[in-house]
Amino acid sequence: MSNLNRRQALQQMGFAGAGAVIAGAISSCTPSMAAKPNLDADVLNFALNLEYLEAAFYLAAVGRINDIKAIGGSAEIRLPSGFDGTSPVPGLSMAVREYAEEIAEDELAHVKAIRAALGAKAVDRPVLDLGMAFDAAGQAASNGAITGFNPFANELFFLHGAYIFEDVGVTAYKGAARLLSDDREGGVLDTAAGILAVEAYHAGEVRTLLYQRKDQPAAAGLTVEQVTKAISDLRAKVGGGKDQGITLNGKANIVLADPNAVAYGRSTTEVLAIVYLGGMGKGGFFPNGLNGKIK
Repeated sequence: MSNLNRRQALQQMGFAGAGAVIAGAISSCTPSMAAKPNLDADVLNFALNLEYLEAAFYLAAVGRINDIKAIGGSAEIRLPSGFDGTSPVPGLSMAVREYAEEIAEDELAHVKAIRAALGAKAVDRPVLDLGMAFDAAGQAASNGAITGFNPFANELFFLHGAYIFEDVGVTAYKGAARLLSDDREGGVLDTAAGILAVEAYHAGEVRTLLYQRKDQPAAAGLTVEQVTKAISDLRAKVGGGKDQGITLNGKANIVLADPNAVAYGRSTTEVLAIVYLGGMGKGGFFPNGLNGKIK
């Protein structure tokens, strides 16, 4: 059995295991477990929308967009003109291709696990925009200097696209943790914390790869360091602050955290402001909004 097949087999077992753990926790929650309202299913659906987005992005990058199109309904996934997600981003090095494959598998696993946990309560995949939304994000971050940004055009642009998403996922899970009711071992909070850790590994990986190229020209006369700072500044502007670039005070800043080295957490409102690119109720990467109660 190949390494990839072994990994896939283990992940398939993980899908069932994680789903069973979260589903059991949801079904066994009672009012006596917590004084606050039980929002676990709503929060998980909020996370599921974000996982749909990340899974679609990475699967498209490695030429496997049909893997996510087969899950959660038939809503449109918009891609840049000339790129259909059935072939990998051109020019990916072997290392970055393997990183992208690994993250794509992780994000697909998150979608399957959360859907299994929610069962009939799981929301369908919303309309996703991985084309014009990136163009709009590039223009907004650079005051119009960068136009036509396409994360599927080449390896460097792919890494910038990944950078837009990864830190947001970490802060979303951190911020949502306090909303969860089931804090038993193996319960919803425990499993969500595990997913947060995986998202943090992804973010650290992407930030490291970009830091290694920080002085490389990127777009519109800007270096990688300048573009990533512009992206971070934009996320901070619409998402409650809580952001930093890949450098800070002239030094490497791989780990995004507050002065106490604690990861930032964003409210659902702050996360929505980022993925909607400042829109209200819809827009950006979710042109028709998220599905579920938190939208």
